Amino acid sequence: MTMTKQDILIVLPEIVIALMACFILVLDLYLPATKKQKFGYGLSMATLAVGAALSLIYSEPAPVYGLNGLVLMDSLSAILKAGICILTACVLVYGRSYANIRGLWKGEFFALTLFGVVGMMVMTASNHLLSLYVGLELLALCLYTMVALRIDSTAASEAAMKYFVLGALASGILLYGMSLLYGLTGTLYINELSASIVRHDGSTLPRTMALILVLVGLLFKIGAVPFHMWVPDVYEGSPTSSTVYLATAPKLAGFAIILRLLADGLESLATEWQGMLLVVSIISLALGNIIAIAQSNIKRMLAYSAIAHVGFFLLGIFTGEASGYASAMAYILIYAAVTLGAFGVILALSSEGVEADLIEDYSGLNQSHPWAAFIMLLLMFSLAGIPPTIGFYAKLSVLQAVVNAGMTWVAVVAVVLSVIGAFYYLRIVKVMYFDDLATSHPGLQFRPKQDARILLTINGLAVVVLMPWIGKLTTLCEGAIGVLF
Repeated sequence: MTMTKQDILIVLPEIVIALMACFILVLDLYLPATKKQKFGYGLSMATLAVGAALSLIYSEPAPVYGLNGLVLMDSLSAILKAGICILTACVLVYGRSYANIRGLWKGEFFALTLFGVVGMMVMTASNHLLSLYVGLELLALCLYTMVALRIDSTAASEAAMKYFVLGALASGILLYGMSLLYGLTGTLYINELSASIVRHDGSTLPRTMALILVLVGLLFKIGAVPFHMWVPDVYEGSPTSSTVYLATAPKLAGFAIILRLLADGLESLATEWQGMLLVVSIISLALGNIIAIAQSNIKRMLAYSAIAHVGFFLLGIFTGEASGYASAMAYILIYAAVTLGAFGVILALSSEGVEADLIEDYSGLNQSHPWAAFIMLLLMFSLAGIPPTIGFYAKLSVLQAVVNAGMTWVAVVAVVLSVIGAFYYLRIVKVMYFDDLATSHPGLQFRPKQDARILLTINGLAVVVLMPWIGKLTTLCEGAIGVLF
């Protein structure tokens, strides 16, 4: 197969980032110890900026296929690719001090981060089951290693082992489901699956089994109930600089593969997967919000919060309509940005020997570091969906899509469970503002680097300041989705 200019342009962001990841890894071997961190960080940030720019510059509204149909370029993939690059760059800014103190700030960290970005970008632009699977596994392998990167931590090693075993199980299930789909349809191209399934005249049992296996594999990867068992342990045990990466950018890639596979590839089976998604969404919302109340570790609390938010964005997919897909896309973008800020505060308050991961550590934070407490307050309000934050708008848009789809009772259940979930977010605010300053353990120190401080301020204030213009995000998502569906 001869590669055309169009083929190269479609995968150019992935090529650039992959080559730079290899270059950083090799360069790390030859640079003196004093320059490794500086050059690795600078090159990684430049690479991500170039990747985001290339994704947007060479985007097309309607799908344009390349590499013999393996990948595609459209507005959806362009927005998600750029979002992944921007979120990852912010992760590096936030995690620099934390990772440096703990000896994690080295070439391997930068290379794994960039290779993970390549995997996510491949996932967002895949039109073939094998390319999608390769992207998914590339990301997974990077995440397994990043979780275990702190070799002196028993908790990190345990979390990595659980993540690896359960992730491998999920990969096997997903691959088996894809194999069944190929056997039934005779094609691996996602855009041809739906029509091929319609033409299938045999028993519906193999088709249903294939759908169930694919769906279970995907739900494992995004951490939805009842396939969520790895999420709390991995969030809590991994170094926070890795946790923030795991909790943000991969959510965008997870949305992309669910949309590509279910809404596009398996559209003809919508009546079957909608029922499954409805059950998963509701129990994810219920279990995530209820169990989060009992947590004393803020990272573990945010893990159960992530499970609940996955349930919420799946409600948008469940509608089976373009408006629902657009609201789910806007929701996941907003959630990733707000979660990034929440972990940014945790990283900024961490210091040598202090992880800042217990809720009691934040007692009286307003007295010692009022600005950090205020930023955290705004972020918690947004995660809870309290107006006038962008989190409120995100939840409202999904609920509107559900109501418009004629499922008012589902929207009511989601609102009730969200109200329950607001309790543990507001508990953080209560601890910071109304509890006495903690004296039983070392106090938290808010001494981020200047770039992290500026970014954290922008991140926190944006959840309120951007509210009047947030409708443009929905319009952008509707435009990207509308071309496809």
